[in-house]
Formats: sequence, structure tokens, C-alpha cells
Amino acid sequence: MKASFEKIKQLREELNTYNYEYYVLDNPTISDFDFDLKLKELQALEAQYPEFFDANSPSQRVGGMVTKNFATLTHKSRMYSLDNSYSLEDLRAWEERIQKVLGVSEVEYACELKYDGASINLTYENGSLITAVTRGDGFKGDDVTANIKTIKSIPLRLRNPILKNFQIRGEIILPLEGFEQMNKVRIENGEEPYKNPRNTASGSLKLQDSAEVASRPLDCLLYHLVDDKSPFKSHAEALEAARKMGFKVPSTLKVVKTINEVFDFIQHWSTKRHQLPYETDGVVVKVNSLQHQAELGYTAKAPRWAIAYKFKAERVPTLLEEISYQVGRTGAITPVANLTPIQLAGTIVKRASLHNADQIERLDIRVGDTVFVEKGGDIIPKVIGVDLSKRPANSQPTVYATHCPECGTALIRKEGEAQHYCPNEYGCLPQITGKIQHFIGRKAMDIDGLGAETVVLLYKEGLIKNYADLYHLTTKQLLPLERIADKSAENIIKGIEASKKMPFEKVLFALGIRFVGETVAKKLARHFKCIDRLFNASFEELIAVDEIGERIANSVIDFAQDEKHRAIIDDLKSQGLQFELSEEALAGRSDKLTGLTFVVSGVFETLSREELKKSIEDNGAKVASSISKKTNYIIAGANMGPSKKTKADDLGIPIISEYDYLELLQSKNKSTEI
Repeated sequence: MKASFEKIKQLREELNTYNYEYYVLDNPTISDFDFDLKLKELQALEAQYPEFFDANSPSQRVGGMVTKNFATLTHKSRMYSLDNSYSLEDLRAWEERIQKVLGVSEVEYACELKYDGASINLTYENGSLITAVTRGDGFKGDDVTANIKTIKSIPLRLRNPILKNFQIRGEIILPLEGFEQMNKVRIENGEEPYKNPRNTASGSLKLQDSAEVASRPLDCLLYHLVDDKSPFKSHAEALEAARKMGFKVPSTLKVVKTINEVFDFIQHWSTKRHQLPYETDGVVVKVNSLQHQAELGYTAKAPRWAIAYKFKAERVPTLLEEISYQVGRTGAITPVANLTPIQLAGTIVKRASLHNADQIERLDIRVGDTVFVEKGGDIIPKVIGVDLSKRPANSQPTVYATHCPECGTALIRKEGEAQHYCPNEYGCLPQITGKIQHFIGRKAMDIDGLGAETVVLLYKEGLIKNYADLYHLTTKQLLPLERIADKSAENIIKGIEASKKMPFEKVLFALGIRFVGETVAKKLARHFKCIDRLFNASFEELIAVDEIGERIANSVIDFAQDEKHRAIIDDLKSQGLQFELSEEALAGRSDKLTGLTFVVSGVFETLSREELKKSIEDNGAKVASSISKKTNYIIAGANMGPSKKTKADDLGIPIISEYDYLELLQSKNKSTEI
């Protein structure tokens, strides 16, 4: 028995090494025939001795597990999007913002190619792969671990576990050669070829049969190590450690010291990228120092320490056949170009955004024109110009819509705004269903089992008129509906019931108040602590809240004064939704530091930077990213930038330690001086 286990262990180690040499190093030391013989020997031994099963054995890479429903998992650390840039001027402006926050004149950058695939987050514990989760909405994604294990360039066990417990992120890609071979087989079989490598790679992750995933030549390129207690000083150093642990980290990464060098890297790859074995649509530039990354932090959507430079988008001419108009949940009207279908950046494009009336007028876009279309950031198609040489002789200028295409209500356009709006909030189908769809979304109430199509179905069947009506639904009402079986109905009701536990800031965001996004909702919830205080607040009280301007204040007041909105909220209250901060959320909060502004800089011992910032905000103060005359204190840790200290001294701003801050916090008098 022991000898058999030792043999199994030996074969696993050998096969893992051969996989690494072939798929990561591109340097095979064994023939495919000999590899297959060893794999079959391992599979036979594992079948004979099932007590030695290991979920991360090389034998598991062949797949065979069938997953009908992919579980949703919450990311331990959010997967943010990246801000985009398209010129050297954009990059210089980004650098200036970074230098201002850091208080330094020189910053080191890591330049990487932006791979065009599907993002994945891998979690390792004790050196073994535990979960693989798709990006999803950045907060939650789908558990595709069984499928990911079939990708041979992803280590199931680390070769050299420099770290044992961490997350690492990368892109699942389909190399061009493999994609072409897959399409060759499909065409020979009389099947429709796949459209592009990116979509095919992404779709592969959600295939139910992992054996089918294993048959596809997928690859994984890693680009970001996530570890709260990272022993590394730089992003490049962390990726080098990842490479030593057995991950496939592209050798194209380059560390540079100036934005001009960054641009040289971009210029080089803007042409050389076509020689790569996989698709790339740009370059990602990151501040290399991990300490600087921590200082820069994040906006509501993206890290401040990274930016994507997108290569010039492909531009294709086509015929504009018709202009139609879409209605959003806020009533905003978006004109859409209906086009003669074209192939653009790997997909078939039939529609493109025209933005608003001003854009149509500025470009003089008309039906019958030959227009130029490109994908903004290689994602959203948009019309960017007109070929006037091909304009028909009988062409007529576009007259913008005057009435809502859905309900016929006359459109309005407020002074200073680019878009037209339909004011029929309670009688316009897209607005009604759009608000409910926003309410149930992942970033809002996160109601499992409900989707956009189901919302429309429920509305058309007369079961709901607004999002409060969701909480009156019963399983009995749902069962007669098309495509809703017993289990689906049960899941919808369970999801609705579970949403009652969502915290106040999520509920506030879910209400769909115009201009109140996730970040604003959090600020308002923390400041006013309950819906009644918020809705009874004056204009002056609202704009006194940090980063709340006149537009948001007026929008909140308008929403609060609408009797129908009040009635809906009263209904939601009666159903048990959270309209005030919970005791747990209020725990540790105070107004002790209200009116004070702190800047946090350096590396700390007792608290992490994020814990320190949270403590400041929980006690009523503001955390600023850069030093100004409004700064009251700078909390300085190790390695604080010298230019920040100079600026603080020039402005006479006190520099305190984290221990000084904790003493200040314990004081009952917020004006206590240190």
C-alpha cells in the first residue's frame, strides 16, 4: 500500500514538472507518447487506490465533471476596472495626479501588455489551488474551478511555494493558432466558426462539461498577485516570485522610470503586437512600488495606481440605415444608429451609440450616410464620423425625436444637460422595468433568481408595478408564468426575502435616485444614518456633506418630495428593509473627529492603511489624498515621502504617528491637541 502511494506521488510530481516545462517554459523534455503513458499509469493506480484521491492531481486536468449551475462567490478583494487613456497627454495628466498625491517628482512604472481574454481570480491555500472565480461584476463572480483545473499552464500545486496563501489574477486566453485550429474543425464539420478568440475563451469557462473545456487549447497569463501582507516591495518583484512558483507570467513586462519610456514601450508594441501568439488590445501601466500603490488607493471604480492605454481602435465604414431611440431607467433618451452589419474587432456590429442630439448635430449625421464606426475601448461601438463624399443627393438633416418612442410623452431637455428625457416616470415601460432591474442588481439588493426578462414578464402580467411590489409576490402567483418552474419560483421568493438583510447604503443605492451612485449612497448613509433624516435634510445640510454638490442635493430633495416615492418607501419599510444603519455598522462610529481632514502616508505597524482610513471616516473625519491648507493632520508611517514632509512643514500641518492618532481617538474632546 505504501509503495503504491509513493509511486502515485512520484508520478504526480513528474507529470506536474512535465506540464510546467511544456506549457509554461515552452521547453518539453518528454515526448507526448511517453507523457500519455505515465498519465495512464497514474490514472490506473488512482482508480485502484481511491483512498489516495487528490483533487489537484494531474489526472484531474482531463476534466469530466459536469456543472449545471455555477455557484456565485464573493471576491475577498474586489476586482476593479481600469481607467483608459488614448494619448501621451492622457498619460502625462495621470502621472501629474500621481506625483501630487505621492508628493514625489519621480515614479517607477511597470508596463505590461493588456491581454484580450477573460479575467480570472485564483485562490491558493497551503500551496494548492482552492478556487477559480470569474471577474463577474468585480464584487462577485462564478466558481469555475473544475473548468480552470483543465488548463495546463495553471499550477494545481505550487512548485516553489514562496507564498502559501494568496490570490493571483490573470487572463484566460485562447492563442490564435489554437483558435484557428478549432475553427478549421468546426468548418469541416459544417458548423458555424467561432467569432473571435476572446469570446470563445470567455464562453469556455462556463461550459457545463469540464472534459469539453479540457479539449480546448486555453492558456492563462498571470498579471497581479494579491496579498495583504506582501513581502515584496514592487509589482515586478511580486510577479517574478509568481513566475518562480510556477505561474506563466509573460516576459514582456518592463520596468521604466519615465512616462516617455512608457510611451516608447507602447509605440513598440503597437506594431509588434501582431507578431504575438495571442490577442492584445493595449498596454497596462502600473506604479511599480507596492507602497506607492497603497498610498494612491482606489476611486469608486478603478485603482489610481494603474491605467490602460488602448491601441488605436479599428475603424470601419458602413451604411446608417435608421436612427432609433432607447429609453433608460431615468428617462434619458439615447439615439442609436442601426447599421448594415459589419465585422469590427472580432464581432458583428449592427448598432452603435450616437450619444445625444448635440453629437448628431456636430457630426451632421443623417440616415443614408456612410458612417465610420469604431469600438470605444474595443468594447462599445460608436459612430465617430461621416464620409461626406458618399452622402446621397437627396439627404435630409436629422430631426431629433420630440416624443418618447415608448409612451409618446413629449420629451424635455433641462438647461445645461446634453440628453433629452421622458418625464413619464410612472407610465413608461422601460423606466418602470429599468428601475426594478436596477433595484435587484448585484450592486444593489442582489436578488438571486430574478433577471431582467423575468422583471418584464412580472410587470406585463400585472404582478408588479414598482420594486416594492416584489415583496408581496408569492410562489403561487409565479408558478403559472411561462419559464418559471417550482424550483425557480422558490428561488425567486427566497432571494427576495434574503434581500431584506441588505444594509442601508445598498438599499439607498437601489432606490435609483438620480446621480446617487454607490459611493454617494455610502456617504449619505454614513452621514445621515437613516432615510428619514436624509429625506428631511435641507439643501444646505446636504451640500455640507463631503463631495455632495448642488446637482445631487437637488436630486435627493426632488425624490424625497415626490409622494409616490414616499409611498413606495413606506411600503418597503413595512416589509422589513433596512432604512437605517445597523447597530453593527454604527459600532465604533462617532462624531468625535467631525470637521477634521487627515492625510495618511507611509507604512504602519498596528493598523493597515485601509483600517486606518476606515477608522478616520467612521469617526466623522475626511481622508484626503493630498496635502492642502484644509488638512488638519498627517498620519505618517515609515517611508513617508520627503516632499510631503516638506509641504506639511511649509503649511504648518502637524505630522502625527498612528499611535498619536489612536490617542486622539480615545479623547472625548475632538479639539484635543497633540
